[in-house]
Amino acid sequence: MTTALTRARLDAQMSERDWQDQVIAFARLRGWLVAHFRPALTSKGWRTPVTADGAGFPDLVMVRDRVIVVKLKSETGRTTAEQARWLAALEAAHAEHYVWRPSDWPEVEAVLGMDGGR
Repeated sequence: MTTALTRARLDAQMSERDWQDQVIAFARLRGWLVAHFRPALTSKGWRTPVTADGAGFPDLVMVRDRVIVVKLKSETGRTTAEQARWLAALEAAHAEHYVWRPSDWPEVEAVLGMDGGR
């Protein structure tokens, strides 16, 4: 089995939570401050405590020499309408933002790497 095929199979099996942990760990190694707002178990199930227009807000906000905003998805995950709204607003505001899947690891390394991918 080729390395690319092995990587593709591993990417397909990775959960969004494991993917998030991997990206956060790498970002911290590269000197980024990382904010993630995790869900809490309520009487109505798992909810991320947000107000106003917070529904769909990206998963990570990272700061080092600049600010980036990241939405993380599994290989098969789909963007919700609320998430798409936030991504469109970030695009319109010219904010540096990304949607990353496990197969995007080379881009993650470039963007979060020592040179900042710029």
